[in-house]
Amino acid sequence: MSQRSSEVGSFEEQACARLEPGISDYIAGGAEDEITLVENQRAWDAMRLRPRVLRDVREVRLETEFLGRPVSTPVGIPPMAMQHAMWEEGAVATSSAAAETGSLFVMSLFGAGSAAAAAAVDPAAPRWLQVYVLRDRERSMRAIERTLPLGYQALMLTVDVVRQGKRPRDLRNRFEFFREEDGVHEDPNEIFDHSLRFEDIAWFRERAGVPLVIKGVLRGDDARACAEAGADAVVVSNHGGRQLDTAVATAHALAEVVAAVDGRAEVYVDGGLRRGHHVLKALALGARGVFVGRPVLWGLAACGAAGVREVLDEFSVDVERSMALCGARSVSEIDASLLAPQPGGGG
Repeated sequence: MSQRSSEVGSFEEQACARLEPGISDYIAGGAEDEITLVENQRAWDAMRLRPRVLRDVREVRLETEFLGRPVSTPVGIPPMAMQHAMWEEGAVATSSAAAETGSLFVMSLFGAGSAAAAAAVDPAAPRWLQVYVLRDRERSMRAIERTLPLGYQALMLTVDVVRQGKRPRDLRNRFEFFREEDGVHEDPNEIFDHSLRFEDIAWFRERAGVPLVIKGVLRGDDARACAEAGADAVVVSNHGGRQLDTAVATAHALAEVVAAVDGRAEVYVDGGLRRGHHVLKALALGARGVFVGRPVLWGLAACGAAGVREVLDEFSVDVERSMALCGARSVSEIDASLLAPQPGGGG
């Protein structure tokens, strides 16, 4: 393994050296002018902290719970397609690193590889299953019902891909999404169910028989409707800036969603989280946990499971440091009082 900085994201250069340009652009790219892609991180950077002092921080604990299940860190791995194109073992390597670090791993049922192989790494590890609902909903449910018993403890529905975002890098590279199961190239605009409504949440919740998470929420009223319809959690997400350019940064949407849900469902967030202080800010705004995508993919593409493990370990070190410097000895001690008022009177 070559020498490199331990900073999160330092795997990108190494990964780009071994990947085809189409794959590295797929990881890095966003929709249209990539405004939301850039603003996701800038929004976390712009928040200022009000650290506490004179607390005994000899021991700082990162453990928390996701949907009642213990995890070692508030940083989880979101569902991500095409992992097999970045490293031969794909999601199996990612799942292995997550299990070793006690991190939540979310497996994408379509387009990410074998959900059975990823679960077999450690069936008892914290693990959720994500799906895009197909037009043939029964086909989706059959796949879900086959897969959940393998050791997946919750079901995540991604709901922000009613049309595929325009991604210039992918268009330039003629990059196509495909389902690994049969190698058939398929257009998400054609195969996904774009008629989903809030009323459908209860149907999926009842059929799945496990907690249900809705990913892709950016508005308080939508989050409230998800919770009222039976969702156990929502993920504040703009798909990493890959779908609608100029959509609000997730850091700016999070507080509204937390307030609207008002404890009726857990709230998670992704998008632009690259530092320990970003994670601390998300928790201070009311998130139960966060998901980190691109840094994990760069680690996977550079070094496989070892690279993912190093990314997760570095996040843990960085979050622990930020917590200690803010006088928070546990995740439960992170609250809104750590955040400075935003310019213009915002909280």
